Amino acid sequence: MNTRPRATRSLLRRLSWVAMATAALLLAACSSAPHRREPTFKTSHSELANLPARAPSAASAQVANDVLFRAMALVGTPYKWGGNTPQSGFDCSGLVDYIYRHAADIALPHSSRAMSELGQKVKRMKELASGDLVFFGSRSGISHVGVYVGQGRFVHAPNSGGTVRLDDIDGPYWRDHFEFGKRLLD
Repeated sequence: MNTRPRATRSLLRRLSWVAMATAALLLAACSSAPHRREPTFKTSHSELANLPARAPSAASAQVANDVLFRAMALVGTPYKWGGNTPQSGFDCSGLVDYIYRHAADIALPHSSRAMSELGQKVKRMKELASGDLVFFGSRSGISHVGVYVGQGRFVHAPNSGGTVRLDDIDGPYWRDHFEFGKRLLD
């Protein structure tokens, strides 16, 4: 026979249910895979970092500034193939189109190859100005695009599972795959 009063037994039963539920929630949280976030801002090691920031031209300096700030504000947004909004995520060409559409009122095609056919070509990294598009590729042609923000850095949506980030344009991978820049803001 149980000698505890009915109210005490009821309270103990409720507390044991709460304890089991709490333990189950903690175990479930511990068993899920941690989400590994990649850094979106890294210390620059670019040889171009000490170059003064340049706008494409005096006439387009404000628009270039708007492009730069819009691009920087999107750092950390998730990558999504075919994505073209901050809510859905971005792929590389979706990111560039979104930036230019909202900061410069310029609609761009949703393809890095098609974008590479627009504007005035900038052949050397040292000649890039803030707001220029930067293109990367291989023997098979253009495969990636980003927005140059100045001082050897560019914003881009690099890969599935990643986020929009800021990288050195003359870093080990990007230097070897840089094809050219394109200036749309003159």
